[in-house]
Amino acid sequence: MELITWNVQWFCGLDGRIDVGRIVHAAREMADFDVLCLQEVAVNYPRLKGDASHDQPALLRALLPGYEVCFGAAVDELADDGSGRRRFGNVIASRLPVLQLQHHALPYPADAGVRSMPRIAVCATLMAPGGPVRVMTTHLEFYSQTMRLAQVAELKRLQAQAAAQAAAPPLPDDSGGPFQAKRHTAECIVTGDFNFDPSSPEYAQMTAPNDPAPRFVDTWARLHGERPQPPTFHVHDKTYSPDPVACDFVFATPDLADRVRGVEIDSATQVSDHQPVWVSFAD
Repeated sequence: MELITWNVQWFCGLDGRIDVGRIVHAAREMADFDVLCLQEVAVNYPRLKGDASHDQPALLRALLPGYEVCFGAAVDELADDGSGRRRFGNVIASRLPVLQLQHHALPYPADAGVRSMPRIAVCATLMAPGGPVRVMTTHLEFYSQTMRLAQVAELKRLQAQAAAQAAAPPLPDDSGGPFQAKRHTAECIVTGDFNFDPSSPEYAQMTAPNDPAPRFVDTWARLHGERPQPPTFHVHDKTYSPDPVACDFVFATPDLADRVRGVEIDSATQVSDHQPVWVSFAD
């Protein structure tokens, strides 16, 4: 299974041009991906840099035949100009069968005077070559550590809940209705822009034991040991900081992390303000 995660900044490159096709092309040059996880995907936001007034998930569906494009909006609000709804969130595009799709709103605790917005984790249970696996993609709060810590705790709670369901599944049901039995699995991959670095308390919390559920392992660290992950933000664009930082990760439960055979960061591309991360899992 080949996976890429990328904060695409509503597909706006450092040249100020929005081009969904350019991002898809760059991702395809990086790998023949089975799963593409994207953050900062927009619908009807003309005031974003470059004019994101179009429906970006719809454009992705046209550009990715053979993939199921699953969009979850963290922000869903009425446009102040009366032009309909505006949405902003994350995408999982998969050419593996999508068995189930869930949208988990992440905690949004009060942090007075701090700029913030709602956050979401999009979760797709996929039929991977080695069996069902849950893939989550998310984008944690940038400005508030209070919110990030709460959001990390929720990601771990969701993992513990899923592992418990896999260990003690609900009553079998073949009715064909909403109670139809689901495929439960403790195997999970969590991708995204976490807005924390490997030295942060949030990273330590994310990778700490989650007993009795499987813990999350940083796939870069599992493959490369003590070698630092190359930065994925502030690499070419210094708008938010002059110092490059690694904040885009792919975490996986231990059995999946043991099957990682490659992790790479494209440090050269400038078609977003973040760098994409590719991970290859053996069958």
